[in-house]
Amino acid sequence: MKKTPAELPDDVETLKRMLLERDKRIAKLETLTQKLTERVQRFEEVLNLAQHKRFSPSSETYEGDGQVFNEAEQVAETEAQQPSEAQTPADETTEKQPAKPRRPRIAPELPRSEVLHDIDSKTCACCGNELHRMGEEVSEQIEFIPAEIRVIKHVRPKYSCRTCEREGTEVAIQIADVPDTLFPKSMATPSLVAQIISAKMHYGLPLYRQEKMFSEAGIELNRQTMSRWLINCADKLEPLLALMKTELLKQSVLWADETTLDVLEVDKSTCYMWVYGCGVEGSAGPKLVLFDYQDGRSGAHAVQFLAGYTGYLQVDGYAGYEQTPATLAGCWAHARRKFIEAQQAQGKGKTGKADWAINQIQKLYALESKLKNQSFDVKQQQRQQLAAPLLKQLWDWLEKSKDTIPKESLVSKAISYTQKQWPKLIRYLDDGQLNIDNNRAERAVKPFVIGRKAWLFANTKTGAKASATLYSLVETAKINGLEPYHYLTQLFEQLPTANTPEALAKLLPY
Repeated sequence: MKKTPAELPDDVETLKRMLLERDKRIAKLETLTQKLTERVQRFEEVLNLAQHKRFSPSSETYEGDGQVFNEAEQVAETEAQQPSEAQTPADETTEKQPAKPRRPRIAPELPRSEVLHDIDSKTCACCGNELHRMGEEVSEQIEFIPAEIRVIKHVRPKYSCRTCEREGTEVAIQIADVPDTLFPKSMATPSLVAQIISAKMHYGLPLYRQEKMFSEAGIELNRQTMSRWLINCADKLEPLLALMKTELLKQSVLWADETTLDVLEVDKSTCYMWVYGCGVEGSAGPKLVLFDYQDGRSGAHAVQFLAGYTGYLQVDGYAGYEQTPATLAGCWAHARRKFIEAQQAQGKGKTGKADWAINQIQKLYALESKLKNQSFDVKQQQRQQLAAPLLKQLWDWLEKSKDTIPKESLVSKAISYTQKQWPKLIRYLDDGQLNIDNNRAERAVKPFVIGRKAWLFANTKTGAKASATLYSLVETAKINGLEPYHYLTQLFEQLPTANTPEALAKLLPY
């Protein structure tokens, strides 16, 4: 309570003590105010970020992505190219009409059937003479014909000797051998199984929906039967997957990622689908994607799969990969994502420290865009010359900013994450084969994540492992430019007769 001068004591020592106590209370109130302010800021960040995630596009594309460094020169050139007010035609004062949409391109190799639309009379209405054909107008339309389903009826005639039958000797019945097939005593053909796998793994169509589609086509094919086919198919593909894994571990640069998977049979832990791959643009090495199902996320799973691999391994910030003997390279996309979240939490139209960090990271990406088609040696040399100074500026900013920002803010967390990952984040400077980020792994695992939204879970570990095998082949076919259905059909037709490692190697997608 505020006191009047008459109520204050006359003793100097007492007044000093009261003043010191007041200063302490003020200091406590200032500390409490600061904490409450930071807490309010954190709540505002959480609210802004939640609103952005719910109502805004999820793309991480940032203005300036892929641009070079001379922003000022580019703006000047753009302004110079714009017509002045005196040069603007009168008809341009009205709103510009939208451009006419381009007709879809139709592949020239598609079969075409010609329909001729001709006139009835070819006599001139003016003079009565015969008209001549001076040219033609051609337009094309696309006709869709639903998939054709045929039943292949295999007939094997039986033969016996009538003479031996009359003489009472033992009759030997002769019949042609059963053709080699991947699915003996089954109505499944290579094309049918390839279609089921492609529909599920490539297009994310779960088996229960495929069951309904087959039913509408007059085929009784339940999901349990299809599931057995896929598991049986995955078992027979194990030798091929073993060759792919052997080839994978020979490469000097790999990348990896992991994502969750619900397996009903495993109820005490979160299961994971791990993905490993290789394939550097400009390299003569193979392009490979291998999925590996495991019951957990322990780093021991990566150690077991990689089995002593010591080359480069590009990953995100998950610490489990540090248990491997590989040389880890980080992912700038993940570091940038932390700052983007902090930027989104600032609120619409506001700028802050996160913007400077994002712009600096964008300059690194702009350089990578310019170096995309260069050799590995040129990439390494240009990164050392141009990217290293940019990284030095970014590190100095991180060091300067880390103590001036509330510890619980998203910007502070982004700075902390980037500094912890820094040795791995700058690893890409050492070798032109390394990428600036781990987006290759995220692109490889994305089809699995999209499919998981449709079929939600796996019933058993056996089914999850079969999915890992089939996804490996589908994704490897795709990154090698093959259409999964056609590749799988040919693979299943030829696999029964591929009895040697050399014959198996010829069936690999690459």
